[in-house]
Amino acid sequence: MSPDDLEAATSEFIQAVGLLVRRVRAAAASQELSMTESTVLARLDKNGPATIADLARAEGIKPQSMGATISSLEEMGLVERKPHPTDGRQMNIELTSNGLALRKATYAAKRSWLTQAIAQLEESERETLFKAGEIVQRLAEK
Repeated sequence: MSPDDLEAATSEFIQAVGLLVRRVRAAAASQELSMTESTVLARLDKNGPATIADLARAEGIKPQSMGATISSLEEMGLVERKPHPTDGRQMNIELTSNGLALRKATYAAKRSWLTQAIAQLEESERETLFKAGEIVQRLAEK
């Protein structure tokens, strides 16, 4: 494959993955959350409570911006502030039961949509897709 063909194929791959991600997100768009809000909920679900500063660092944004995101999530009843267990000057942000329920429902909707879409492929296409997924994972981990 020539360098130009590789470049073109890479661009098409990026567009295809982007479209797939948008379709999966749209399947779970029952509650409109910003990308940052969704990512914060996912991070809290996966890693547990965190300070605003920790969340801002993880997302590569300013603490002030993360503070606004947390305030929005608090207003929706998806997160709450609790005292930090070892540093009385800080507050931890935690998922509420509503936040956890939304995460689970969102994940289930995404998984369901993608499972149904994949089920419509030919068996050989599914095998190829899952093998490609392993390759994509290796690329992402480099």
